Amino acid sequence: MNREDIKKILPHREPMLLVDEMIIDENNVVHGKYTIKKDEFFLQGHFPGHPIVPGVILCEIMGQCSSMLVSRELNGRTPFYTGIDKTRFKNPVHVGDVVEVTAKIVMHKAMIFFIDAEASVRGTLCVSSRLSFALVENDKMNDM
Repeated sequence: MNREDIKKILPHREPMLLVDEMIIDENNVVHGKYTIKKDEFFLQGHFPGHPIVPGVILCEIMGQCSSMLVSRELNGRTPFYTGIDKTRFKNPVHVGDVVEVTAKIVMHKAMIFFIDAEASVRGTLCVSSRLSFALVENDKMNDM
């Protein structure tokens, strides 16, 4: 799936669309990629002279990649984080790095999904987390 295909699933748009490509393998594990560009909005001031991708952005990249796992349920719904748990940051991510995400659903109840995700660069683990999402009906988003 390329960016144009991803836009058919995700509501995110530039500059917040943080996935370049993704696929699901035969074990229902998503594999996604995002290349960090030098002009990313989140690198401005984080940190001058030594830009490093903020941890919250790495979590967002993993979350957006994870959305493909629930793409069938997304029709008419928007995913909202309900938790980012057991998160461990191991290595920094820099300009030019290709962030590679793997994620799988470990549990779900109704429209709440729990996903284990990892992001790495060149085979080195950068962050791992248990993400949880609630899928909210689009027509109920104004009630939130």
